[in-house]
Amino acid sequence: MKNCFREGPITPESIATSIAHHQVKTNIGAHQIFLGQVRADIIDQKEVTAIEYSAHEEMANKVFHEIRESAFEKFDLTCMHIYHSIGLVKAGEICLFVFVSSKHRKMVQEAIVYLVEEIKAKAPIFGKEFFADNTHVWKENK
Repeated sequence: MKNCFREGPITPESIATSIAHHQVKTNIGAHQIFLGQVRADIIDQKEVTAIEYSAHEEMANKVFHEIRESAFEKFDLTCMHIYHSIGLVKAGEICLFVFVSSKHRKMVQEAIVYLVEEIKAKAPIFGKEFFADNTHVWKENK
């Protein structure tokens, strides 16, 4: 089972490298990417400066694997990658990278929506939102 976690933010360079590696796969006609970015939300009049992500990694990787397999069953996909940050990610940085490929655009468009919703609903990942004054609250997913 693949480890879907990356320590710290997911860098633009790693995203670009992932995209570049798919240029040799000439049976692919469409890619779709979702990038989740940490927002500088205002909570109780304080601005979020970062989120520290934690997870039971073995359990979360199992859930990611199940979500991945269900997407391959539902959609005609050629390739899929899911990466989520663990540890501290500052506002403006990328914390989730989902990348799907298929022969046709409709499949990737539908698959990316399905995958992101399933990840948000099922993956046991927890976020502690930090403020500029070093206080924090546990993130509530909506």
